[in-house]
Amino acid sequence: MQGLRIGAATRPLNAAEAPSMISMRDVSAGGRPELPVVVPTIPASAGALVRGRNGRLLILKPTYKGGWTVPGGVVEIGESPWEACRRETKEECGLDVTAGRLVCLDFLRPRPGRPGGMRILFDCGVFDDAVLDTVVIQPAEIAESRVLPLETALPLLSGPVRRRVRAACESNQVRYLEDGRPVEGIRS
Repeated sequence: MQGLRIGAATRPLNAAEAPSMISMRDVSAGGRPELPVVVPTIPASAGALVRGRNGRLLILKPTYKGGWTVPGGVVEIGESPWEACRRETKEECGLDVTAGRLVCLDFLRPRPGRPGGMRILFDCGVFDDAVLDTVVIQPAEIAESRVLPLETALPLLSGPVRRRVRAACESNQVRYLEDGRPVEGIRS
């Protein structure tokens, strides 16, 4: 596992480098040892539910992967999930989202070739058709956009995104999922 070393220096540190015991020579004049700490890294992304009137949903067709998705992307270092949601929505389709509500948190377990991580979904509200008509896609990342009735849009979304969107739209409370599925013992 790699992480950050917190103390005198900040650099990658693996578990083999972490000390198993602290001696008095490791204690600074202030009386506290400077311990190397391995901090796990968990990738995160944030997405936006951008809805139109009459139960319609804005979906995007990425150029870099199969299926359709909602606006969103990776949370960058130092950025909050809400900031990432707003930035990615602006970059991918030209819309400024100024208000939102957390609707879903989904933990994806790592798999071979996929790092897993946290997926955060915000409901950014209902927009007038005049606003949705101003969508301008970023052609390097987005091939096409559509505003479709939810039941028409859901089958087009990739599996994990579809499960998050469906869970969020079926509840008025924040939904917690793991690998896109409800977790026994967690109430929403």
